[in-house]
Amino acid sequence: MARLAARVDDNQREIVKFLRSIGVSVQILSMVGKGCPDLLIGVPGANDLWEIKDGKKVASAQKLTIHEYEWHQRWRGPACIVRSVEEAQERVEWLRKGVQG
Repeated sequence: MARLAARVDDNQREIVKFLRSIGVSVQILSMVGKGCPDLLIGVPGANDLWEIKDGKKVASAQKLTIHEYEWHQRWRGPACIVRSVEEAQERVEWLRKGVQG
């Protein structure tokens, strides 16, 4: 059975554009499905998986789907939810600080 196109939050393109503008590697994973996060991002020395949610939407529209929730429960590595460019910037800064020690 063919998989329907993955729904992408409205702010994902804006966040990806911002990340690339500050030198962050971005691999879009939205099409993987099965709860896999939307983005794999990389800074020198660190990778991170991001689920993008639109922080402008009501809280109920920002909840993880059941597949996303189950994926996050099983995953043992770093993964987070990002709702805005500002949160993306904060997370990148946190990652860079962690790499530098």
